[in-house]
Amino acid sequence: MSTQQPWSPGPQEPNPPHASAAPAQSGYPGYPQQGPVGFGLAMKRRVPLGVWLGLPLITLGIYSLVWYYKIHKEMAEFDSRRQISPVGSLLAVTIGGFVIIPPFVSVFNTGRRIADAQRAAGLRPTCSGGLGLLLMFVLGLYTLYYQVELNKVVDHYNQAAPGTQVPLAC
Repeated sequence: MSTQQPWSPGPQEPNPPHASAAPAQSGYPGYPQQGPVGFGLAMKRRVPLGVWLGLPLITLGIYSLVWYYKIHKEMAEFDSRRQISPVGSLLAVTIGGFVIIPPFVSVFNTGRRIADAQRAAGLRPTCSGGLGLLLMFVLGLYTLYYQVELNKVVDHYNQAAPGTQVPLAC
């Protein structure tokens, strides 16, 4: 396990407060006056075209399943208040395909989870589970779309190293 360093808001701002001793003025741009509501672990920034086309072609589609598991694991670590099962999500899109409906529900719910992650980061949620589901039928473009939306969260934290502690806005 890697050593986790707290996220720093920048040189002109104070160090992040401890959850138990939040000051009245947060010092975090875009965060409520009382400071962050909690902390999570930063997610990894990935190249959307690599996620959608490059690596799945090289690995004969295996990377798509690895990516699906990893993003769910990262979202669970980013906001531990949300109950996200990476294994359950992966099973829904693999074995659940025999029942037909579970992969579609899982892809739709992934879009909602990404929107929740955007909201927790203090961003306006722009990810749509419905659009992700529609793009699932158009050359599997949902992976490209979802990765672009996840990268917005990563970019919000100035591309903090994956696994480092970052503040949550709500």
